[in-house]
Amino acid sequence: MTKKINYNYLFPVLMSFFAMSFCDLVGVGVDRLKDDPSISESMKGLIPLIPSAVFIWFLILSIPIGIIQDRIGKRKMLNTGILITALGLLIPYFFTPFAAILAGFALLGIGNTIVQVSANPLLIDVVPSNRASSFLSFSQFVKAVGSMVAAPFAGWLALQYGDWKLMFLVFGLVSVVTALWLGLIKIEETRNLESRASFSSSFKLLGIGFIALMVLGIFLVVGIDVGINAASGQFFMNKYELAKDSTFAQSARSFYFFGKMIGTFFGAILLVKFASRKFLLWTSLASLLTIILLLFAPGQNVGIAVMLLIGLTVANIFPLIFSITVEKYPTRANEISGLMISAVFGGAVIPSLILWFFDKVSFTSGMLILVFSAVYLVGLAFANLKKTE
Repeated sequence: MTKKINYNYLFPVLMSFFAMSFCDLVGVGVDRLKDDPSISESMKGLIPLIPSAVFIWFLILSIPIGIIQDRIGKRKMLNTGILITALGLLIPYFFTPFAAILAGFALLGIGNTIVQVSANPLLIDVVPSNRASSFLSFSQFVKAVGSMVAAPFAGWLALQYGDWKLMFLVFGLVSVVTALWLGLIKIEETRNLESRASFSSSFKLLGIGFIALMVLGIFLVVGIDVGINAASGQFFMNKYELAKDSTFAQSARSFYFFGKMIGTFFGAILLVKFASRKFLLWTSLASLLTIILLLFAPGQNVGIAVMLLIGLTVANIFPLIFSITVEKYPTRANEISGLMISAVFGGAVIPSLILWFFDKVSFTSGMLILVFSAVYLVGLAFANLKKTE
């Protein structure tokens, strides 16, 4: 018998993905802090390091969170993450010293890590198993909407009321409401009753070739995602000989994120009809082709169009890898989620490699790292498809 969708459970869980996007406010805050006259020049030198530092929490905390989650449950763990996110947003609003703002940003990173580890497997628990990939893609659409809305809304608050920190208050209150809503429901969660998760059991899962390869897939697809964001501006300026302050080069990443938002929306629809493993192969092949196409795009307008296509094709790979893995090992969802979210650290490693190659070798060699990452994803998708035949 197919499980019916309980929208009383689904909506608050999806709302947690909207709250997940609030971590992107760190980038907005960093831009504002650079122009803050109350901060010394020596302190301003630390500001560019803040967004990258967020990825440290994924590496350090994801596996311990998965272990704790196995004991207290996904919903309680998710609520903890949302409340920590709320605290991380409210501290910078109510306290003005630079140290307090940094503490708030650190809590945002910690809260976001918890939410990422908990929200994905909890969503799988509240939807039919044959719709897991579809709803995970839709959850990424919800997150993308939050990311796109947050920055312009924060700018509007700054212009309208003269205080950019109002964004922290508004989104902090939204986080509190989300936590209260989630706290009012009781979800029947999939649990491993035979044994409890531990560091040992988590790392032993990496001894299973399928899981290890899928975790590496998460590492690389997040690396592609953040790498495109971090490197596209420099790549466009070099390839098309644009000025350093070119708004055209900087707008390239906006087209990428817009493509991701469209991709997750239509991915959620298509995954109702198509098998997730086949869809993973199609999207991986398409992402490889579009990344290669970017290297040879003959003009700026074509390059911008290709950026949108890359976002469109990459958009569903993360939720597909996650859902396929958990579908195979449903009782190990907490440990798998911890491992996979720790692999989000690829968002710090891959872009750093790309930028190093930009500086030391060539722009083309840096972009080839994205190509090699996409080649791996195609191989991973093909191997997954072969196992079902």
